[in-house]
Amino acid sequence: MDRMYRYQRYIYDFTRKYYLFGRDTLIRDLQAPPGASVLEIGCGTGRNLAMIGELYPEARLFGLDISAEMLVTARAKLKRHGRPDAVLRVADATDFRAASFGEKGFDRIVISYALSMIPAWERAIDAAIEALSPGGSLHIADFGQQEGWPGGFRRLLQAWLRRFHVSPRDTLFDVIREKADIRGATLELKSIGRGYAWLAVYRRPATD
Repeated sequence: MDRMYRYQRYIYDFTRKYYLFGRDTLIRDLQAPPGASVLEIGCGTGRNLAMIGELYPEARLFGLDISAEMLVTARAKLKRHGRPDAVLRVADATDFRAASFGEKGFDRIVISYALSMIPAWERAIDAAIEALSPGGSLHIADFGQQEGWPGGFRRLLQAWLRRFHVSPRDTLFDVIREKADIRGATLELKSIGRGYAWLAVYRRPATD
């Protein structure tokens, strides 16, 4: 991952804004209260964390990414945005603990267009759920199956995404719904652009 992002990180945000839709909606819907701990899994260049810091200035920011190169950019970006206090760690999304950040759990966890790039994506969801504080919520944005689009568009888009090692997960929200049902959590789903992408919010009960 460091080899792939060593140079790509300089243009990452500019290129992704044209097709990673719904990220800003996800952030606005976090409703993070003052003092809330907010973790982004796969925080990349820190673009989302910087926006979270601006909208929720009293939130405590945390981020993890598998690429140390990306975190170099993220630290610089967050410093420019007045959030040098953000805690960033090189970590595997499928195998991390809140304790490694000095936390018992996180009030909000964000996964934005990362699950479609993580081979063991179900394990990443499990790790995120385990890292939630009681009453906390997991917010996910990722590609859908473009259900409302012509078949030709779907095939072209998904072929293009595969060139960048991106694989939209056709069972993603079925898996999250099953996990919510097992744990007594609630789940909210929202389609963007006729299924181009989806937003999901998993809310852990305040008491298990």
